[in-house]
Amino acid sequence: MSELTDLVRQLVSTPSHRDEAAVARQIESWLRAETSATVTRDDAGNVIARDGTTAGSDAPTLALVGHHDVVPPASSQVRGDPDDPDAYTIETRDGRLYGRGTADMKGAVAACLVAFRDASPDCELVFASFSGEETGGDGARAAIEQGFAPDYAVIAEGSTNYSEIGVTDVVVAHKGRRASKLLASGRSAHASEPDTGVNAIYRASDAIDVVRDLEPPTTVVRGAALSGSVAVTEVEGGQAWNMIPEECVITIDERTVPDERTGVSEATNVDGVEHVVEQDLPPMACSDDAFADTALKAATAVQPGSPSHVTKPHATDAGWLAAAGTATIVCGPAEPDEAHTDTESVSVEVLQRCERIYRELAEQLWYLSWPRGWKEMRGAQSRRFGNGVLSPPARNRGDSNSNHTEPVRPHLSGVRGAQAIGRSERMTHECGIIAEGAVRLLYISSGSR
Repeated sequence: MSELTDLVRQLVSTPSHRDEAAVARQIESWLRAETSATVTRDDAGNVIARDGTTAGSDAPTLALVGHHDVVPPASSQVRGDPDDPDAYTIETRDGRLYGRGTADMKGAVAACLVAFRDASPDCELVFASFSGEETGGDGARAAIEQGFAPDYAVIAEGSTNYSEIGVTDVVVAHKGRRASKLLASGRSAHASEPDTGVNAIYRASDAIDVVRDLEPPTTVVRGAALSGSVAVTEVEGGQAWNMIPEECVITIDERTVPDERTGVSEATNVDGVEHVVEQDLPPMACSDDAFADTALKAATAVQPGSPSHVTKPHATDAGWLAAAGTATIVCGPAEPDEAHTDTESVSVEVLQRCERIYRELAEQLWYLSWPRGWKEMRGAQSRRFGNGVLSPPARNRGDSNSNHTEPVRPHLSGVRGAQAIGRSERMTHECGIIAEGAVRLLYISSGSR
């Protein structure tokens, strides 16, 4: 067993569907024992660690984010009383770990922990494991309210097998979920004299017709289409077979997309109908193209396949962070149809891959800290580099099994990013200068890692 899989086994075996405190203490203890980071466990049960020892004072902040709560396990996934288990079971078969939380998402939390410890980042690196994700993002919202605001974040939820089998992709957008009710009110009467009352179910039926005719929201993020949906999922009304109903409740499930909503509130144009939102999990769209591209390059560097920017149908804590202003992507080991199942599992190989992706991204984030004016030129510069992604001069690490090339890195304690250096062009063995009008971009090699 590797250190990573041993850590997954420890976290998964600890029950956390009712009380998350025990696994939060495990994570906190591991961080204190294995790193020199500043570690906190807040009143909401979130565990957050910060390590800025290798970064400059103006370096960006990158957070590796997971959650340590899980949905209730099946009886086959526990030892002891299913309602109050002594431990969750975890098994290894055919290169996979089986058990509640392996995919969603203690396996990914373990990968984030190891990457956080082992990376040599050119940024302030942060680890965060939130509580209460399964109940609507309680931990993420509490952390944000307390000032958690990284510049960039990787949410380690599942992105594997999206574009093709065997590939871990980078999610640049996902749907949100809004749960609401339409409350139809009427006036009760005896069913033998229906005209003396107002039938709430008839009003509800008219409201349902409005919902049925709504167009689902759509958007496009980095060339990928993302479509929402709206559906009536429950109807409840009436008291007895011989009474005109005075109320009827319609449950609505909406899958929202960034910057677009369906017009469910239009149903309130029906007399006696009120719209009440009970839960609104925000969608996510990555707000920084350069970060999305850098994440894709990190994912490409550590796997033989060709990952893509993709979208995800499920809401995650990425939505809360994106809404708070953090540039966010989703990248993790879980595959579609694994989370919340009685046979939940995760690939050991993909766990190891994701740990390398997180480490690689932390170590390649340096150019995002360069001055804003330089980054705003990336569209024009990408034409010069010819692949639509800003890419400084690169040197191959020489690993024949990797797609990785290592960019020449700037000297972070000296000139950072771009300098206006007049119109003269010059080139030395240490500096590569790329002209764009009167501005030259300076790359200073710091040597290979």
